[in-house]
Formats: sequence, C-alpha cells, structure tokens
Amino acid sequence: MKITRLETFVVPPRWLFLKIETDEGVSGWGEPVVEGRAHTVQAAVQELSDLLIGQDPARIEDLWQVMHRGGFYRGGAVFMSAIAGIDQALWDIKGQVYGAPAYQLLGGPVRDRMRVYSWIGGDRPDDVARAARAALAAGFTAVKMNATEELSYLDVPSKIDAVLARVQAVRDATTPDFGVAVDFHGRVHLPMARVLARELDAMRLLFIEEPVLSENVEALREVRRVTTTPIALGERLYSRWEFKTVLQEGLADILQPDLSHAGGLTECRKIAAMAEAYDVAIAPHCPLGPIALAACLQLDAVAHNAAIQEQSLGIHYNEGSDLLDYLSDPAVFAYSGGFVPIPQGPGLGVTVNEEHVRALARVGHRWRNPLWRHADGSVAEW
Repeated sequence: MKITRLETFVVPPRWLFLKIETDEGVSGWGEPVVEGRAHTVQAAVQELSDLLIGQDPARIEDLWQVMHRGGFYRGGAVFMSAIAGIDQALWDIKGQVYGAPAYQLLGGPVRDRMRVYSWIGGDRPDDVARAARAALAAGFTAVKMNATEELSYLDVPSKIDAVLARVQAVRDATTPDFGVAVDFHGRVHLPMARVLARELDAMRLLFIEEPVLSENVEALREVRRVTTTPIALGERLYSRWEFKTVLQEGLADILQPDLSHAGGLTECRKIAAMAEAYDVAIAPHCPLGPIALAACLQLDAVAHNAAIQEQSLGIHYNEGSDLLDYLSDPAVFAYSGGFVPIPQGPGLGVTVNEEHVRALARVGHRWRNPLWRHADGSVAEW
C-alpha cells in the first residue's frame, strides 16, 4: 500500500481537515490546525506531502521521524500541527486496514469511557452560573471557564474580586463535588497571577490552567509556591522535549498536550508515558473538531494517567458549525453522566461526512482570535 494523495479542507468554524488517500482505496482523516493559522498549516501539510507520496502508510513511526528530523528546522506550532494531522490520518488508515480502533493497536484499553468537561462563559467570562446549571442538567460533572478578561501587570483589586465572585457563582449553582477548572489563558502576568492563584486556593478547584505562559518557567515556579491547587498547562507546548522541562522541574500536575498541535497520537502517547513516570496526569487540550476529539479519545483509552478530556460541543467558538456536524454518525460521541464512550470503529473511530466537508470547504473561514488592548493602548494577551 502506498500514499497517493493528501487533500486539505478549510472548514467552519475554524478548523482544517486532512484526507490521506492510498492506492488500495483506503483513506484516513486527520485534523492539522492551529487556531487562527489554518492556511499556514495547510501550506505546511502540502510541503510535507513531498516526503509522503509513494510511501507505505503503515510505517507511522518512521514517517513521523522523517517529517520531524528530515528537515534542518523543526518544532513549533505550525510544523508540529501539520505533522499531528498527518499522524492522525495515518493511524486512521492503519485501523481501517486491521479493522480495529487505534487504541487496540496501541496495546488495548485501560478504560471504556472518558470523563469530559464542558466550556462555559466565553472569552470574557459572563453568565457563568446559568451556563454551569445547564452543564449540570446536561449530565456534565465538570466545567472550565476563563478566569478573567485582560489583566495588566499591576491591576485593580476589583478585577480579582470579580473572578472570585464568578467562581463562587458557579459553586453556588452546582454541587460541592462538581468540578470547576479556571483557565488563566496565559493572559495573566506574574504579579497578578500570584495574587489570583492564592485567592482561588480556597475554592477547591479542579485545576488552574496556564496561570502564566509556559515559556516563563521562573514565573511558574513562583505561582507553584503560593497555591496547592493543581496546575495544568501544555496546549502551547509541541513536543516531548518541551514537556521535559515542565516534568523535570515539577511545574505542573496535569499536562494538556493537544493532539492536533503536539505531533499527533504518536507523539502525545510518548508525552503521556513521560508524565506517568512523574505521577502527573494528562487532560488533552481539544477545543477543536471531531477528528481531533476522536484522536484524543484513542489516547485516553490507553493512557492510565488520562484524567479528564476537553471537548468543544457548544463552545463559543463553534457558532454556525459545531462538533457533531461533520460526522455521518454523531451518536459516536454519546455523552452520558459526564462521560463519553471510547469510539469503537476502526482507526480513529469516527466516520467523516465527506460530502458535508466538501460543501463547507467551499465556504471556508479566516478565523482570527480577538486582539485586545489595555487602557493605555498596549497589546494585551488574549
């Protein structure tokens, strides 16, 4: 069997899908994308196709190494996301050939279903109590919300008070055991992150996410000192080499590799194994589409330290096209009691509605994240 074609589809709301075809009629799907840089990743996929056309798709590890090591420059969001989507599609093909879900080819499952959480509140967190009640009523056992709008290096106490009030509103609207995760989104700088983390410590949160940007290792150490709340990070780390420092220095309790950013199923399986050796959990990042979620669930099935899974159903980014719209059988993600079953179909376990993909690719998108500014006119972290 040989790879014959790589075809990409820019589809709403902000996704990029990939189809890899072979000379034996077996094809696989992947989701290589950086949110806001879909066309850039699309170009990277096409460049990498020079290394793939005519090759055996079953040689996944070798093809991964060729893509990663075959050029002088490597790593980074765009390049690793291109590899990620290709890797997903190769695992999808392999599963089709053997008639088994990818997790069976990775050693078999350690679980049958995966706990998931729901997003509430939007970019500028609002009406979180109502949204939390709706998530609870829908059967979810946990939610994640952004902590705050933009914060300057030195900001006013009322903004901290507003964060505490929102989190308390979610607590009051749900139950004591309901999980509440608070995402700082990397938009908080160290002076305020220390204050915010300390004040939130009493809220008994599921975790705080990206309290500062992950490249600020020294700042992470400082936040670590002032809180006992579990710290999650990793959506902007793209390989096991970048996660290595986080693990060695004990900077996080939960790693959040994104299977559409961090080299796909092949690389994230290795990241999960590294984390397990440090008694650190994983909670794969996935505010993306159905192919990315399917890949995450294949990893969750085999990673003992997979704790909870992000998913994008109803997320504020998905206006107009949602998670299930591109699937022939949306019931594959049958959420119940705060869990989703591991997909049992071959490969990644989902069947893409190719006709719908091609129709929506004619619409496309040019999604960009908001650009925020502080009161003084300087650019703020989003």
